[in-house]
Amino acid sequence: QVQLVESGGGLVRAGGSLRLSCAASGRTFSPAYMGWFRQAPGKEREFVVTLDYSAGTTYYADSVKGRFTISRDVVKNTVYLQMNSLKPEDTGVYYCAAQLQFSGSYDYWGQGTQVTVSS
Repeated sequence: QVQLVESGGGLVRAGGSLRLSCAASGRTFSPAYMGWFRQAPGKEREFVVTLDYSAGTTYYADSVKGRFTISRDVVKNTVYLQMNSLKPEDTGVYYCAAQLQFSGSYDYWGQGTQVTVSS
């Protein structure tokens, strides 16, 4: 079993920055992919970014490309999401997720952390 715990959310003005963290614990942590998703009030959860955990390759949603950066610390079993030039439309609950080897979907999810961007 894997536990994911997000942190780093908060209230920030438009144009500001936040860095989210996602710490993994539990079984030996070696996911195939790590991802960040977000859910705005009244909307469905949407994809933000995915990271190939071993290769380090990334894929970003167009809405965050050039502003957000995902990174990992394999020693700490932690994934980060650096968010710059934040916009009010970035507001939502941010979730990290882990997809295991040979899995076709994300298997574990964190509880989420709230990000609020004021205009």
